[in-house]
Amino acid sequence: MLKKYYTDFGLLILRLGIGIMFVLHGYPKITGGIELWTKLGSSMGNLGIDFAPTFWGFMAAFSEFGGGILLILGVGFRFASFLMLTTMSVATAHHLGKGDGIQGASHAIEAGILFLSLFFTGPGKYTFR
Repeated sequence: MLKKYYTDFGLLILRLGIGIMFVLHGYPKITGGIELWTKLGSSMGNLGIDFAPTFWGFMAAFSEFGGGILLILGVGFRFASFLMLTTMSVATAHHLGKGDGIQGASHAIEAGILFLSLFFTGPGKYTFR
């Protein structure tokens, strides 16, 4: 019983911390407008997807900002984790594609591993659902 409490409390701390950081990281992107979204979305070219860069850029900004809010609340948690994992996968491909190496891609790789883990663990007991 006590172990489950610690696990749920640990997940709450993780959700709050990572969620807040991604809201702060995504806010300038979501408010950056069409020009920034187009620039962000051009990263999809690393995956051979060259159409609708503005849409893809908006989706990346939305997944970081909106996904961070959903993580904090624990609502739509697996959906948010999946969106953020996908965004981190594209960010990893972007960094590796432009020659940044593992050092340049490490933040996206680490965050991707985190979101994959959260996708499987779920939000824990303390949510707004």
